[in-house]
Order: sequence, then C-alpha cells, then structure tokens
Amino acid sequence: MSSNTESLPSSLAASSPAEHHVVRSIQLTLKVLFGLVPIVAGADKFTDFLAHWEDYLSPRLVALTPFSPHAFMQIVGVIEIVAGILVFAKPRLGAWIVTLWLVAIALQLLAQGHYLDVAVRDLGLAIGGALTLARLTPYTSGAQA
Repeated sequence: MSSNTESLPSSLAASSPAEHHVVRSIQLTLKVLFGLVPIVAGADKFTDFLAHWEDYLSPRLVALTPFSPHAFMQIVGVIEIVAGILVFAKPRLGAWIVTLWLVAIALQLLAQGHYLDVAVRDLGLAIGGALTLARLTPYTSGAQA
C-alpha cells in the first residue's frame, strides 16, 4: 500500500484506494490526451491534412521571423511533437510545457483578433487539462504515471 501512496501528491496520500484509482485514471487519461494531441497536431504541420495551419498565424508574428510561414509552422510542429513526447516521458514537465504552449497559442490568436473560439478552447485545455495533469503528477521522477 505504501507504494501506491508514494506515487501521489502529498494531499492525496491519505486518500482511499478508490480515490487513488480515480485520480490515477484521470491522470492517465490526461497524459494520453496531452501526449497524443500535440504529436498529431505537430505531425500535421507537415501535411496540412487536418487544417491549413498557416491561416492561424498572425501576420505580425510572421514579419518578426526570418522564416516563411510554412517553415515556421514546421518548426512549431517539431516543438509540438517534442512536447507530446515529453508528456509521455516526463509527464509533469511535459504538462507544464503543453500548458504554456497552449496559452502562447491562445495569446497569439487573441492578439491577431481571429479564431477567438480556438483561443478560448486552447485556454480551457491549458488550464482545465494540461495544468491539471501537471498538478496531479508527482514531483518524483520514479513515481510518474
């Protein structure tokens, strides 16, 4: 039983086995979600199968970079793939990176004044999902889900 409580945040260490199971189940669901979605979205930056990703870029942001919009989105894709892999390998760190990444995307969209629905969705995913995963994941490296 002690190994079960070692893998939980201290606030949950005294919880019942049923509560422990629910928390671990939620944590695993969020880990899969915030691991797979960035990997799929990142890979799609190279194919534009799901969306024409360049449409989401602010012209002001593109003007600040030395890259073409397509090359910029491919760089974004690599970052997203790495973030998704990190969620699987180091869930706490990966979840924090995904949280910050989603907030950055939302802020870019808000500044652009377009795709405000996507900005709100990304903020909700960042705060309600990725941040929750980061907070549910223990600090210790050996105990991560």
